[in-house]
Order: sequence, then C-alpha cells, then structure tokens
Amino acid sequence: MTRIGVFGVGYDKYWSQFDGLLDELMRKQEVFIDKIKSTEVEVVDLGLVDNPEKAYCMVDKIGQANLDLIFCDMLTYATSGTFGIIIKTINIPIVLVALQPLKALDYSKASTYMQLVNDDICSLPEFAGVAVRMGKKVPDMIIGTLFDDPEVDAEIEEYCRIAKVLHDLKRAHLGHIGHPINAMLDMHSDATMLTSFFGSHIVQCEANQLMKSYDEVTEKEIVACEKQILDFFDTPDPVSDPISMKLKPEDLRIAAKVCVALEKFVVSNKLDGLAYYYDGPDDSELRKVFSNLIVGNSLLTAKHIPMCGESDLKTLIALLIFDRLSIGGSFAEFHPVDFKEGFVLVGHDGPHNISIADGKPVLRSLKKYHGKPGHGAGVEFKIKEGPITMLSINSTYDGKFKFIIAEGQSVSGPIPPTGNTNTRGFFEPDVKTFLTRWIKEGPTHHFALGVGHHASTLQKIANYLNIESQVIASDK
Repeated sequence: MTRIGVFGVGYDKYWSQFDGLLDELMRKQEVFIDKIKSTEVEVVDLGLVDNPEKAYCMVDKIGQANLDLIFCDMLTYATSGTFGIIIKTINIPIVLVALQPLKALDYSKASTYMQLVNDDICSLPEFAGVAVRMGKKVPDMIIGTLFDDPEVDAEIEEYCRIAKVLHDLKRAHLGHIGHPINAMLDMHSDATMLTSFFGSHIVQCEANQLMKSYDEVTEKEIVACEKQILDFFDTPDPVSDPISMKLKPEDLRIAAKVCVALEKFVVSNKLDGLAYYYDGPDDSELRKVFSNLIVGNSLLTAKHIPMCGESDLKTLIALLIFDRLSIGGSFAEFHPVDFKEGFVLVGHDGPHNISIADGKPVLRSLKKYHGKPGHGAGVEFKIKEGPITMLSINSTYDGKFKFIIAEGQSVSGPIPPTGNTNTRGFFEPDVKTFLTRWIKEGPTHHFALGVGHHASTLQKIANYLNIESQVIASDK
C-alpha cells in the first residue's frame, strides 16, 4: 500500500516562551494527517522537527519508513536547520505544506501567539533557498488554510494520487512478449533504462507460456467468459465499413478462450501489465491466439492491469500512470483530421479503459485486422465527453525519456464504425497548429488518453522521476 510520511517543523525556542503553543501546533498536524487518511493511503506520522539535531535523526526515521512521498507540515516559523540535511539526503519527493488555521488574523485581538499559530508560510522562502544551496530542486508546496479550503483539499488528494503512481511504478512487473513491428522504429525500448528511470521490472515472457494457458482453458470457462463479454460489450449490426460484421459466434468463442488464457497467464506470472506483438506462422493456432488478444486486453485493463499491443512498453507505462491516477487510460494514436469542424479522431484498436467510455463499448467481427495478421473481434469505444489529457513517453537520442503532454476536449458526435475506438478530439488553438506543435516535440505515435485535465500532475510526476516534460501550448 502507498505510504506517505508527515513531519512537522517548528522552532524549539518558542515552547518555553508561549504556553500551549506546541500542543496547538500538534493539533494542527493531526487535522492535516486526517485529510491525508481520507485518500486511502497509509500515513506514517514522523512527529516534529524543531532543531537541527532532530533533523539528523529524522533522516534515519525516513530511511527506515519505506515511504513514497513526504509532506513537511510548516506548523509555524522554523529555521532551515530543521530541513537542510533532510532535503540534502532524502531522495523521496517532499511537498511543503503551509496551511494556517485562520483565513485572516483578527487584527483587533492579534497577538504574537496568534501570529505564530498562523505563521505557516514564514519559512517557505528560507526552505526553498536552502534546497537550492543543497543542490536540490525547490520542493512543491501547498499554500492555503487548514479549514474550509477545497482547493487545498484537491491539492492534497492530487499528491496522494501521485504517490500511488510512484509506489506502483517502482514495484511494477510488466510483461513483454515478442518485439515491436519491425518497421516501427519509435517503439523500441531499452528494458534496463525503463527500470533505471521508472523502477519497473520488465519480465521477458515467451509465447509458449501464453499458449500453455490457452491449452488449459476448459469449456466451462469459455462459456462463462462469453457471457461476461456479452454483458460488457454491445454487438450492433454493421453500418458502412465492408470489413466489419455483426459479432460472429466463432469470433466470440475464440475471444472468450483467449481472454481466459490471457488472465491465467497474467496471474501466473504476477504481471501488473503486458506489452506484446507476435506474428506466428500462417494459419497457426499461435497466430490465432496472438491476433485475438484485443477483447481480453480491454477486460484486463478494466481490472487495473493495463495491456498494450504493438509491443509498446513506453506507452504501457503511460497507461499504468493514468490508471493509478484514476483517469482511465486508453491506447491511442491520431487518425484522420476533420478540417470542416476542426478536430482530429483519436483512437486505436485497443485496449481501452471502460471507466472512461461513453456508454457501452461495441464489439464487431472484422474480416481483417488492418496492418496486422488475422481476423476476429474488434473493440470500438467512445471516450466520455469533456476534458481529456494525452501523454506520450518517448526515448531521446541520449538514452533518456521525455513526457509529451497535451490537454483537449472530447466532443460527442459520429465516429467511423470500423471496430476501432475513435474520439473526436478538439485542441487549442486549432487542430493544425496543435498537431504541428505536438509532432515537433518528437513523440511516439502512440500515447495514453485519459479524462480530465491533468497536465500539471503529469509534469510533477516527470519532475519526481527526473524526466524531461513538455506541455503543448494552447496560447491561452
């Protein structure tokens, strides 16, 4: 479970000067901790640092606590000696929190005691300056009031979601089968560098492992999965695309059998996600299995196990980030532009996260999977109307990674009935300018698509991972 540490800071000289001040400040910290607990993370209360000696002891406590993120609660003025060695030594994200209990002092009754109880921001400049002198980035900070401040509550919740991402990234076991389609040079990833930057372990799996699970599927399991699929998806009649048909019983059956096998394979290998691409010989059972993973991918993605076709490990990590942020996460790329209405179709053949679908997703039988071998069931989603965020993770020339981020709007309207997901994506300032700016940042052609606007959250995650990030400008 995600573990977040909290320590308060203060100035020990005050305690003998102002009776009751220390107790009142510690009550402030209890209120703050209760806010964190409401986000369903484990909170480690590390107590108070009020002099440099305790700061050195705090370094040891933090090191033993196995934390994913730390809040430093600015309870009143504190010398930077309470913080310097901590920011210098600890490589866990630290957020400075300055939440005064009063929205404003009652100036007619103001006293030094009242000022000290509300002196939460006083040390922020000093702590920031010391971080820079220690060769570290200035920490993120939350400034506001302890009570009746929805913006503060939202920021606390955001950092707790970020902590969940960081927790899962550094513990994730991500499976990989096969290789990128040979012509897709932007897809290739160095598994060691993925571990170096994200902490995730890449489990190199073999096609025969999935085939073993496939051979063990029972008739009872197939029938049960067929029912699950029909409950999950709609199966309409075909419309305009001649390669699409109403879902055929034989395509439903193979999709169900592969679904069962895929879940068995993921569970037996203790995987938190999977990227794959594998051809197999013509007309072989192996090819049939690997070309019919699409339905199972969406079912597993709905269970918070992101799946990624075309062997795209970088986008698999983007999907994991989106899932843990609770903003969905669908495997996407750009499709044709509508120059009449000024939008671009955004989608792919899957997988997609049911949590961000507009209505029941559609399942169609396809006579062929364009650009890939095989035929069978195809998944067609529409993403919910409203704000959307995209994240492409690309490898750079110097062997690092880059987050390319954009925000836009999903607008309802007709989409091509091709058995592939498509969303009508509107982006500022206009579709041509946006696409030019996005492409100039050098993204992969795939990206994760989620609901809501979360560019600033993704930039924070990139910052904590020491990864370059770029948000596409909207001119607003």
